[in-house]
Order: sequence, then C-alpha cells, then structure tokens
Amino acid sequence: MSLVELVARADARGLAASGLACLDRCLPLLDGGDDVLRPLWATLAADTADTSGPDWAEELARVRAEVAGLGGPGGTDGDDEAVLLVRGMLSGAPDDRSVPALRAWADACSAAALRVHRLLDPAADPAGPAPLVAGELRRQTAVLELLAAHGPAGVRPALEASTEGRRVLRAVVSRRARGHDARL
Repeated sequence: MSLVELVARADARGLAASGLACLDRCLPLLDGGDDVLRPLWATLAADTADTSGPDWAEELARVRAEVAGLGGPGGTDGDDEAVLLVRGMLSGAPDDRSVPALRAWADACSAAALRVHRLLDPAADPAGPAPLVAGELRRQTAVLELLAAHGPAGVRPALEASTEGRRVLRAVVSRRARGHDARL
C-alpha cells in the first residue's frame, strides 16, 4: 500500500504517530534533545479509545514552549528553509486529536519531512529519490503500517523507527554544520 493510501486509512492514533514521527526525525535541525517529544509519544501509547483527552494538548503546549527557544546546530540561520519547515511541523500540530485535523497535519508533516530530507541530501539526484529521501519515505510507511497492524502496541516500534531516522538526520546535520564552520 502506498503512503497516500496508508494516510487515508489511518485512525487518529496512526495519524498522530505519523505526524509526530516526521517531526521527531527532523528535530535535530532545531538541536532538540532526543526526549523532547517523549511525552507526546506516551499519550499515543495509552490504550484508550478516547482520543480527545487533555494529555495531548497539554503535552503539545509544553513541547512547543521547550522547542521555541531552540536554535539550529552550529548556529543554523533562522531563515534556513529546513529549519523553518521543522518549526512549521510543530506549530501546525493540532491541539485536538480529531481525525480531520490529524490527517491534515500528518499530510503536511509528511511533505515537510520529505522536503527537509531532500534539502539535506548531498546525493540529491533529479532522476530518482536520493538515499536520504528514500529512507525517510520507508520510515513514514513503516510507522503507519505498524500502527495499523498493532494499534497502541505499534507505538513503541514506530518510535524506534523514528529514533533510527533521527540518528541518520543528526549525522547529516552534524556534517552540514562542520562544513558550514569550515567555510567561515
């Protein structure tokens, strides 16, 4: 099943995990710590049918406040397109976990994360997907498949897939910052 089909069929938890995973993988651009989004992941792991609980909105507000003060690694310019895309993912997260709001956010996060990876991929190839972009596409698909197949039990493996992607992007961002510092 394609990524578009998976998003179209996902429930609220799957859509929230999809958007959150995209944001999580791109957080190294804001020089965010690995645990910044953990409380939001925890709200998704709760085995409950109630998707409108205050925990998501409360944790989202806390995360936004914490991330607001973060800058990019190595003094990344605030006008950097990739950084702006990541900030947009967080600011666009809905406080309410309704399916329509989450679907719009998951779609926007998917597109933004793919754009971020395209911008950062040193092996960008106009003839086909560059390796960094292809890896991000695989991770997005995996997250949605895990949640569709396992419900709340799929949150932990989805987080693990996201963590792997965050490590990859952190390495790319680190190389990028070193290259920027070398040019100064």
